[in-house]
Amino acid sequence: MDAPRRSLLKWLGAGALALGGWCWGLLPESVRAAINDRFPTRTVDDDVFRFDARAGEVVWPGNRREPYVLRLDGLLESPRDMTWDELRALPRVERIVDFHCVEGWSVQDVPWGGVDFKSLFDGVRPLPTATHVVFHSLGKTKYPPEGTDHYIESFPIAELLRPDLGYMLALELEGQPLPHERGAPARVVCPFDLAYKSIKFVTRVEFTDRSVPGWWTRANPIYPVRAPVPASRLRVRDPRRS
Repeated sequence: MDAPRRSLLKWLGAGALALGGWCWGLLPESVRAAINDRFPTRTVDDDVFRFDARAGEVVWPGNRREPYVLRLDGLLESPRDMTWDELRALPRVERIVDFHCVEGWSVQDVPWGGVDFKSLFDGVRPLPTATHVVFHSLGKTKYPPEGTDHYIESFPIAELLRPDLGYMLALELEGQPLPHERGAPARVVCPFDLAYKSIKFVTRVEFTDRSVPGWWTRANPIYPVRAPVPASRLRVRDPRRS
């Protein structure tokens, strides 16, 4: 396919996403749930696995199953592997926040449930050199920019722990376990960052001494590592802005 045609298809796809997102925010909860079941969201990940929330298992092709584990490692005194039950046993938090896509559309008042990062990080004891966290996604992506074969995103630890920024690891949407197309078993919710930072299918939390460009930034260099939502799109002021 030649470059002009690829560009045209990219812009047509962006327009379709923008229209779809606007319409999505207008639908009642029951209708959105039905649409979730019938029209999965497109993703850059190879769509070859599912998550069984009742069993706490990742289901691969051929019905091969393995227990879901959230690994916390890297620059830690006490690395830890958490089972699904252990993760769900952490203090539960709820947030109703807006979701802002990089394409220019937003969905208002999305009700997430899950855990905050203070609770998640308790007990692992980051080393003094740890300044950032890199989240890693389950599975592989359809192509590997700069050799990165799965989705990743990084955040400053200090920001993840700020209560006023509202970061959380979501396990639920609208009171139910996350559906696959929304990132089951777990995804990062970042109310004041563009949605390409909101990594889905999280399976590893790596503590590092530096910021790491995420998959989306590596694949699309025009999008920076830090991705605050423009102030004009926010209904609540970003606390990081003076």
